[in-house]
Amino acid sequence: MNLPALELLNDIAIVLVIVYFIWLFGWGKKALGSAKLAILLAFVIVFLIFIQHWELVWVPVILIFLATFGKEFLNKVVVQK
Repeated sequence: MNLPALELLNDIAIVLVIVYFIWLFGWGKKALGSAKLAILLAFVIVFLIFIQHWELVWVPVILIFLATFGKEFLNKVVVQK
């Protein structure tokens, strides 16, 4: 029995994998200069990281949120000596 919330999280994770693949492809095409090599590189990276270890798809999302909202939060934290 799948819960609708879990199905939604799986759908979001699939979309994130596609976004990561496109981002890696663009970066690889710029760095390597070849679209075929960029597709191969993006596929290998996405397969090894995100397909074999599905939970790692959320790590970049967490890092983006920390980079975006963490600065304000960390500035508000008062360090007591």
